[in-house]
Amino acid sequence: FLSLSLSSLSISPDRSQFFKYESVSLSCEVQGNSAGWRLKRNTVSGEHSDCGGNWGKQQGSSCNVSLIPSDSGVYWCESGSGEHINAVNITVSAGAMILESPALPVTEGDSVTLRCRYQGTLSNLTAVFYKDGSLIRTETTGEMTIPAVSKSDEGLYKCTNSEGESPESWMTVTGENMRNLDIQIIWFFFTLFSGAETCIINWVVLLYTVNRC
Repeated sequence: FLSLSLSSLSISPDRSQFFKYESVSLSCEVQGNSAGWRLKRNTVSGEHSDCGGNWGKQQGSSCNVSLIPSDSGVYWCESGSGEHINAVNITVSAGAMILESPALPVTEGDSVTLRCRYQGTLSNLTAVFYKDGSLIRTETTGEMTIPAVSKSDEGLYKCTNSEGESPESWMTVTGENMRNLDIQIIWFFFTLFSGAETCIINWVVLLYTVNRC
């Protein structure tokens, strides 16, 4: 009997854009044994290193980062053997506008809200949202909700208002929730007798359960 545990990267808050000096917490969540997994990053400045070195503060299984623009880049979890799990892109803006959108993949059918956020006091919250360069919606509340996201909603998003424009962020949509997937592999051994000959057949049964969040 062999049991395999899958791992995932978590991020809090779950968004891909941040203002300068905001904080984010990232961790490698492993079902079973988390030993040997490290949070790594590759930044826009070309830095490739682990949390706790020149950046971030390791607290238990979490890495807490007070962000500046040079922290923008790709973050992922890596095992001691070099195995990688899902990566997230983080953009740290020194400007006045960001788009709050999920950094982690969202599941088809989920409700997703995108928010155009201005750093400062703004009386007019009207925001224009774009997907893949095309205007898709204007909202007076500064946010737009997709009640049941589908694969066609996957793409590159940004927003604008009277004060400026946010960076662009990619939103990934998956067909099913694979963040919590338990896999068990069970070997069954059967021995068949045919006259004087013995035939041993190995059957491999793959069992899995998907636990929706």
